[in-house]
Amino acid sequence: MRNFLLFTLLLGGLFSFIITNFVTLDENYELLLDNSGPYIGAEFPKQLGFTGKGVKIGVIDTGINLNHPDFFNQDQTSRFLKGYDFVDNDTVPQDTNGHGTQVTGIIAADGQLKGIAPMTEIFSYRVSSDGESVPSNLIIKAINQAIEDKVDIINISLGVNMTHNKIDEAVNNAINQGIVVVAAAGNSGPEKSTIGSPARNPNAVTVGATYNNQDSSMVSTLVVGETQFQVLPMLGTDIISDPISADIIFGKYSRDNDFDDIDVRGKIVLAERGGELNEIVFFSDKEIFASKNGAKGLIVYNNQPGIFFGELIHEYVSADYYPSIPTVSMTREEGLELKKILETETSGTLNIFNHPDFIATFSSRGPVSPFYQKPDLVAPGVFVNTTSLKNFYNITSGTSYAAPHVSGAIALLLEKNPDLTPQEIKSILVTTSNIITDQYNKEFEFNAGGAGRIDLKKAFNSKLIFEPPKLIFNLSEHKISEEQEIKINSLNGIVNIQKVKFSDVEGIKFDYEIKNSTLYITAKLIENESDIFETRALITDDDDVVYQIPIIVRVNEATIVIIETENEISFQIKQPLDWEYAKITITNSETFEERNISITPKKIESLKLYDAGRYWIEANVKSNENTFDVYEVYDIKEDLSEQKPIVENSELPERALIILGIIFSIVIVVGLKFRKNY
Repeated sequence: MRNFLLFTLLLGGLFSFIITNFVTLDENYELLLDNSGPYIGAEFPKQLGFTGKGVKIGVIDTGINLNHPDFFNQDQTSRFLKGYDFVDNDTVPQDTNGHGTQVTGIIAADGQLKGIAPMTEIFSYRVSSDGESVPSNLIIKAINQAIEDKVDIINISLGVNMTHNKIDEAVNNAINQGIVVVAAAGNSGPEKSTIGSPARNPNAVTVGATYNNQDSSMVSTLVVGETQFQVLPMLGTDIISDPISADIIFGKYSRDNDFDDIDVRGKIVLAERGGELNEIVFFSDKEIFASKNGAKGLIVYNNQPGIFFGELIHEYVSADYYPSIPTVSMTREEGLELKKILETETSGTLNIFNHPDFIATFSSRGPVSPFYQKPDLVAPGVFVNTTSLKNFYNITSGTSYAAPHVSGAIALLLEKNPDLTPQEIKSILVTTSNIITDQYNKEFEFNAGGAGRIDLKKAFNSKLIFEPPKLIFNLSEHKISEEQEIKINSLNGIVNIQKVKFSDVEGIKFDYEIKNSTLYITAKLIENESDIFETRALITDDDDVVYQIPIIVRVNEATIVIIETENEISFQIKQPLDWEYAKITITNSETFEERNISITPKKIESLKLYDAGRYWIEANVKSNENTFDVYEVYDIKEDLSEQKPIVENSELPERALIILGIIFSIVIVVGLKFRKNY
């Protein structure tokens, strides 16, 4: 594998609805992060005088526009001369792309635009020139340089849609040195399992993107009978004051002649994208003809699998055109489903309204592992004002711009309390975040929105730190309950929990107990239904501040039992009864080192674990007809690392042993030959 790997920058320009709008400077013009900043509570610490002063942030990106007026001190000296250019190998990380300048402006601009933490000290590490690719070794070099420069926070708004162990090792090294690492989740949503390194690292703070607190944060709903459809407002459509309830009628491609034989007055038109035989029919034309024939709304479903982002306003439309009826898009799959429903149920309700906490469709999703949750939280990443390469400002979108909101927020938290560790910072952000819902008021899954949207005001006032801040329970028919513990630390030395409640999960019962600043939570299986359930523990302290602990309960069909004797573990399969073979992977949660063993009913193997710590256990169990995945977590208390052999025979793969045998045989043969000749 070549050591030059291409990494995709998480840029908002990947999507058709992401716009760039430059504005010129004016003496009387004040440009702030006037939507996203206040929306996450950033104004609260600023009102108390916190600006991020004294906190160092390393931005690993495309560099920075060193000439931007918002990056200068009052004496006209540059604020951002520290860092390194790993592309040109010099000390001037001048941005030639713009991405790094945009990221940095959200964190620390201090001029016409005010960043989240305007007085932070920025170390800019340039690892890309074109904003599209970067060698992996440059990211690692930048992380190591940031460690050497003793920064407090590293912001990485770039990544790759895969696991990269070397990058993850560098991230872990930084975190072990007390540096908080913030990583953008990526722009590969809405498909699941699209978060790559470094954002998939369990110890990093991984940030997805929501809409913003402004009029352009529109969502739409469509309900027909009891069916809720996922629809997206097209660019150019406005919010509507009241939902539209009307009959829905199929209008083919919504061309002028498609309405010759149907009456759509007062109705909502369902139409297919495009036209016949690759005919080009603009969305604006579809809207014009539907409106001309008296329709109250228009739904366009895709002519190929998946969702799309339609634009009513485009370069081929006349200058005086303005959409007159609400127009939305939907997937082909749901469009055909709706078309089928219209045979018996014709009435539906369409609504378009602002919903700032809606997760951007492009925001990458988990899961990345059965043992931890990603992303951790979300922040505004759509239509964000920030600094540009041309000494002006622009509006941009992407998870790249959600992450620096969190980095700036962390800078303010560290200014207030410099002794907070990366783990404590992460706990505060997760447990104080706001729960967010979709357009139908249903909570977003953890795989999409993490714990919720960052709430800096609540985080700034929080007194309690919960470790860990998230829980995953593994239950089964033979393991109907499990207890886990959460250590509670207090910034003022007082832990006083008033109550703990759990959001309802059908078939699961929760109980809790608090002893010596430790919260013990028990999940008990009431109904044996194999599935993955999400819930939260809501914890109220004596100041009536409510903290949340995201909880996943996984009900497995199979069951394994872990037996330990002096750091040597073995496994028993309790379910299914007819199991024939099991492959078991044991992963050190700190080093990610993996070891594997295989067992059968007649062959039981054990494994010696020398390093103390938490291990992830994944078993693939095969029976006569089925295969089951089982997950467990196990803690090794005693550290025997000093006794660990350099190479364990049991860890050598069979192929490696064969190769070693061949080499050994060759050495013997050659040695005998030389001996014979001499």
